Amino acid sequence: MADTLMTVPLPENEPIKSYAPGSPEKAALKTALKRLAAEQVEIPLLIGGKEVRTGKLAPCRVPHAHKQILAEYHQAGPREVNRAIQAAQRARPAWSAMDWQHRAAILLKAAEMLAGPWRATINAATMLGQSKTPFQAEIDAACELIDFWRFNPWFYERIMGEQPIRSQEGRWNYMEHRPLDGFVFAATPFNFTSIAGNLPTAPALCGNTVVWKPASSAVYSNYYVMKVLQEAGMPDGVINFVPGRGADVGDPVLASPHLGGVHFTGSTGVFQAMWRTVGMNIERYGCYPRVVGETGGKGFIIAHASADEDALVTALVRGAFEYQGQKCSAASRAFIPSSRWPSVRRKLLAALATIKLGDVSDFRTFMGAVIDKAAFASIKGYIDRARRDRGKAKIIAGGKCDDTQGYFIEPTVVQCSDPHQETMVEEIFGPVLSVYVYEEKDLARTLKLIDQSSPYALTGAVFAQDRAAIMLIKGALRGAAGNFYINDKPTGAVVGQQPFGGSRASGTNDKAGSCLNLVRWVSPRTVKETFCPQRDYPYPHMQEK
Repeated sequence: MADTLMTVPLPENEPIKSYAPGSPEKAALKTALKRLAAEQVEIPLLIGGKEVRTGKLAPCRVPHAHKQILAEYHQAGPREVNRAIQAAQRARPAWSAMDWQHRAAILLKAAEMLAGPWRATINAATMLGQSKTPFQAEIDAACELIDFWRFNPWFYERIMGEQPIRSQEGRWNYMEHRPLDGFVFAATPFNFTSIAGNLPTAPALCGNTVVWKPASSAVYSNYYVMKVLQEAGMPDGVINFVPGRGADVGDPVLASPHLGGVHFTGSTGVFQAMWRTVGMNIERYGCYPRVVGETGGKGFIIAHASADEDALVTALVRGAFEYQGQKCSAASRAFIPSSRWPSVRRKLLAALATIKLGDVSDFRTFMGAVIDKAAFASIKGYIDRARRDRGKAKIIAGGKCDDTQGYFIEPTVVQCSDPHQETMVEEIFGPVLSVYVYEEKDLARTLKLIDQSSPYALTGAVFAQDRAAIMLIKGALRGAAGNFYINDKPTGAVVGQQPFGGSRASGTNDKAGSCLNLVRWVSPRTVKETFCPQRDYPYPHMQEK
C-alpha cells in the first residue's frame, strides 16, 4: 500500500553559523580547507551511476591563486551526452513510478547530510573553487541548498494537494501530477553552489530524470554536491553529471527528441540562444519542452532624500561588493539625490578603504577574486573604458586590476553623468558600482530611467523613511524588479521567504524557492469517473410535447 498518509515536515530555514573565533564550525572549516587544498582529485562524469573518463581533461583552478590546481575533470562530448540521455530515459519509468514521498525522502536526507557531516567539505570546496568567503559560502553552499532540499518537498506536497473544487453527485473528479514527457536539461552557473544543487534536484523531485551540465568554473564544488546526492540514495541514472564545453554538451541535448525541459541559470545571451534552438527544433520533440531560466540582472538602489545614510551605505557596500559583485542580484547601479550625495560619497569611500581583498582562507578577507581569466578581462574592460570616457564617467574609488597571482579587482565606484553610460545599463558581473546623482525635483524622470534604461528586471531596492515616497517609488518600479526590497540591499533572497526570479531580460520569473518553480516540472492529468453512466444518448429536450 502506498504511504499516502506520509506528510513532509514543515521546514524551517537553516540557521547561519557564525564561524566566530573558537567555534567548532570554524575549526572544522579550516581543517577541510587544508585537506582539500593539499590534494588534487580527478573528477569523472557520472552517467547511470557509473564513472566515465573521457581523457579530455580540464583544470579546476583556485581563482585567488590561479596557479593552484584543485582537480582535473573529464569533459563530456556528444557521445557521452547521448549516453547520459539514454541513462536518463532508462531510469525514468522506475523513478517516476516511485511514491513521491520516497523521492522527497532522498532530498530530505541529503539536506541533513549537508547540514551535518558534509557541511565543511562543501563550504571549503566552494571557498577554494569559487573564491567565496566563509560567510558567502555558508549562506550559499550550506544554508540555501539545505533550504531548497527541505522546502521543495513541502512545496511539492502542496502541488499534489491541488485538486478540483468539487465533484457532482455520482462523479469523482481528481487531478494527477506526473513528470514531463522527457528528460530535463539542468545547466547551472558558477556563482551559487545552491543553484547548482537545486536546478537538477527540483525536477527530479517531481519524477523527472536529468542531464546536469555544471559550469566549468564550478565543477569542483558541484562534484561534491553530486556525491552527497549519491550517498543520500539518489538512484543511478536519475541525475547524470556531465561537465564539458557549452556546445559539446548543449548541442546534442537540445537536438534530442526526448528533451522535456530546460532548467537554466546563467547569461541572458546563452539562454536566448538555447530558447532559439528549442524553437527551431520544435517539430522534432515529443512534447513542447518547458523552458525555465533565470538570467542577467542590473540590480538598482534608488535613494530618496529621506533615506537613512548609514543603512544606505551598508547596503551599497554589501550589495555591490560581496562575492565580488558576481551575483545576478548585485547592486550594480545606484541613484542618489544630489542633496545627500556629498555625505553618502564620503561614507562610502571611507567604508571601501577598509575592505580587505585577498585569499578567502584568511577569514578577515571581505572580497576574494573574480572567477576566472575571461571574467577578469571582461570586467577590466568595463573599468578601462570608463576611465577613458571622461566626459560621462569618473572612477572615484578602486579601479585597479591585478591577475599576477589571482584574478583580483578592487571594489570600484564609477560616478556617471550620463545615465545611459554602459556601466549604468549593462550587466558587468563584477565589483563595479555605477552611481548617478539626480536632482530631487527630477525623481519622476529618474524612476523612468531606472525602469527603461536597462533591459533587466531582477532586483532593486528603495531607501527612504518617507512612507509616501516608498509607495510612489514601489509603484513606479513595479515591472523593474522581480524581487524588490525596501530599506535593504537587493541581494540575499531566502528560500520560502523571498522566492527569487525576474522578468524581461532577467528570465522567466518562475521563482525558485516556491511552488511556482516546481509546478513547471509536472504535467497534470484530470480524471473524471462517473459511477453510474448514462445508458441512452437522447437528451430531455429531444422528447416531443
